[in-house]
Amino acid sequence: MKHIIDEMWKVRRILFNFAITDLKIKYRNSILGVLWSIIEPILLLGVLFFVFSTMFKIEIPNFPIYLLTGIITWNFFKNGTSLALNSLSNRAPLLTQIYFPRSIPAISSTITSSILLIAELAVLGIFMVILGFIPPNTIFLLIPIYLLGFLLVLGVSLPLSVLNVKYKDVEFIWGVVLSAGFFLTPIFYRFDMLPEYVQSILQFSPMVQLVTMAQHVALHGTLPSTNSILYAFGTTLMIVLIGYLIFRKFQVRIVEEM
Repeated sequence: MKHIIDEMWKVRRILFNFAITDLKIKYRNSILGVLWSIIEPILLLGVLFFVFSTMFKIEIPNFPIYLLTGIITWNFFKNGTSLALNSLSNRAPLLTQIYFPRSIPAISSTITSSILLIAELAVLGIFMVILGFIPPNTIFLLIPIYLLGFLLVLGVSLPLSVLNVKYKDVEFIWGVVLSAGFFLTPIFYRFDMLPEYVQSILQFSPMVQLVTMAQHVALHGTLPSTNSILYAFGTTLMIVLIGYLIFRKFQVRIVEEM
């Protein structure tokens, strides 16, 4: 990982140029452009709030804020990894003409996702004001939680970027994984609503832990439990390590695969 950090610093200008380019590509040919980063979570909030508060009668205090916090945290992961899928393929002409570290596109995708996260957190703040919700002091713990989320997104994005060049099935498989992950993560329900045997399995999911911790510090003023921190930190580091090893293995012949 020190190797990646050194590369990031050396090519920081290219890195941020790529991040802005990713943002433009994501919303090109769109009338509203970057505004969709704000509109999308609001629309999803409206649909999920209607379904789960009126049809399924889920009763969670400050449910709109709870729901929006979960959506924003999940979008951070979804946006970063989705952008990373084609981050190398979209730059095939550059890769064949000039050299730059192969990790840069995946890192820039993670940075782009972080920019979108900031925009969505601004929406969360606006909703809190509108609903008259005063967040607890623990809301500032969202910063280390999302820093850990940054590592998680990067750890998944690195292998996805190279594997999708060699195996195009990865893009379709990852779409299914994201769809399943959305429903298996406590975004619109509480984790303790699940059966105990399901909890015992899902507790090892770093996204389950990150979403739960984000909701607790933003709404309830409760500190994450030691187990939550250990599960989130341990599984994230493991994913980063495995992801980096996969990336190193496949990046060598990346140009030949294009």
